[in-house]
Amino acid sequence: MTLYLIATPIGNLEDITLRALETLRAVDVVASEDTRKTGNLLRHYDIKKPLLSFHEHNELRMGEKIIALVQEGKSVALVTDAGTPGISDPGFTLVRSAIAAEVPVTMIPGASAVIMALVLSGLPVHSFTFRGFPPRKSGPRRRFIAIDKDSPHTLVFYESPYRVKAFLADALEVLGDRRAALANDLTKKFERVDRGTLSELVTLAGQTELRGEYCIAIAGLTNAEHVEDAGDE
Repeated sequence: MTLYLIATPIGNLEDITLRALETLRAVDVVASEDTRKTGNLLRHYDIKKPLLSFHEHNELRMGEKIIALVQEGKSVALVTDAGTPGISDPGFTLVRSAIAAEVPVTMIPGASAVIMALVLSGLPVHSFTFRGFPPRKSGPRRRFIAIDKDSPHTLVFYESPYRVKAFLADALEVLGDRRAALANDLTKKFERVDRGTLSELVTLAGQTELRGEYCIAIAGLTNAEHVEDAGDE
């Protein structure tokens, strides 16, 4: 049988694909990062399946169990709280183990906060670097940001509402005042994308009550230089 990695909605439950629903109805077991959240999703679509808890603290142990289930002839679906398994969520180690064990593995694609934020940012989309969640402390976070200081690609990050202000301030300090976009509540009722320079977003974040997870896109070096040159003409 097969291991399926299924992308789930990043906010709006209606964004799940028909193929994802068909697969969830067909599999024997659903492995989930948070069984309560996945339970809500399955109930919304009247799907009843056994749930296994699969998260960052047990993924190695549960990964072995999931591989064993597939080898026994079961079909297993892996989902996370939102978005694609393995993208800043558990899943990478399971895919690697499945490949090593020669277990059939595929994925059912769907909504992506990275792609949505990138497209809505207004920054170049032809080439980008996704960096996920940066370190929580300022020193390591600045070093993390500095790795891509000279990169020409648009940079995309995830960040918690508790650290957005600090991240923007560090990005401004390390990268300079580049164009950027701050995306929040994507696909939800109060979806919001603020665009401007990093200094403008630092000011905005300081005046805003921040809730929910954020996706931040920042111009690459080539684009930032182009903006500055255009302003001098």
